[in-house]
Amino acid sequence: MKLAWILWLSQILPQPAADSLCLSTTVYLEARDQTLRGQQAVAEVALRRRDSGLWGSSTCSVVTARKQFAPTIVAPGTELGNTDAWAEAVDVALAAERNWALPADQRTEVVPGASHFVALGLAQPSWRNAYHVATIGDHTFLRVQRLTPRG
Repeated sequence: MKLAWILWLSQILPQPAADSLCLSTTVYLEARDQTLRGQQAVAEVALRRRDSGLWGSSTCSVVTARKQFAPTIVAPGTELGNTDAWAEAVDVALAAERNWALPADQRTEVVPGASHFVALGLAQPSWRNAYHVATIGDHTFLRVQRLTPRG
């Protein structure tokens, strides 16, 4: 299935299915070759950003914000063809959403406070020297800004 089709589908699905699809797609595109922990960390950053409201109020708006996550960086014709990795990304996304629905003091956080991540072998963003939270696989997780839930 192609990324463009998934993004179109996410626009017509009801909530919360659309957000689950967007998060699954992001985990797949960003971390399908990473460990389970690395995939969980990517999902956590997206959910933390959603809660902040700075990139939008839904997971889909966050992960499709201009040049923030892979869904807006890779070509729309990108094929999501690894069905095993897709199934794992869906499992990770759904588990992350369940975890993130818990009260903050009951959540399991993989990268506490991380607002960004980067594969330093591929990119050198201006914020790459921010507070280092963790390195998991190819990704470095950073707290570039303190994100607090909107409200």
